[in-house]
Amino acid sequence: MFRKMRRRKQELSKEECIDILTDEPRGVLALLGDNDYPYALPMSHVYVDGKIYFHGAKKGHKVDAVKNHSKVSYCVMDKGVKKDDEWWYTFKSVIVFGTIKTLTDRNEKIDKLTHLGDKFFPSHQDTIDEIDRLLDKTEVFEITVEHMSGKIVTEK
Repeated sequence: MFRKMRRRKQELSKEECIDILTDEPRGVLALLGDNDYPYALPMSHVYVDGKIYFHGAKKGHKVDAVKNHSKVSYCVMDKGVKKDDEWWYTFKSVIVFGTIKTLTDRNEKIDKLTHLGDKFFPSHQDTIDEIDRLLDKTEVFEITVEHMSGKIVTEK
């Protein structure tokens, strides 16, 4: 169902892909938006138990796109490495294909927001304070991964 990587020598292992999804803070979510135009937007994410989670507002283009079409793609890149005597970067990227849904169970939302907050906020207490303040104004989105591939790229 999903294409095989063309440049197999550059392919990352599943473990390397998971490391990138776990360690990197942001990626680009691609949805099918209004009038069937692609809609891609940067997102902060957390990877937990084989799934990817984001948060966002309860209204807007993203929410409408998720309601209308559950298939998505998500791309994450690491920061890359550039040697002093070279002009190019070598970086790793992961592309995920899957389905997205909005979480509805309050306890599940709190759990995933806790994971998200603990990845980004300076302290766990900051996470709790933000969840208490914004939970009722926040959607939590979950991507179930159907296919994942990664590769290392040298920009020469």
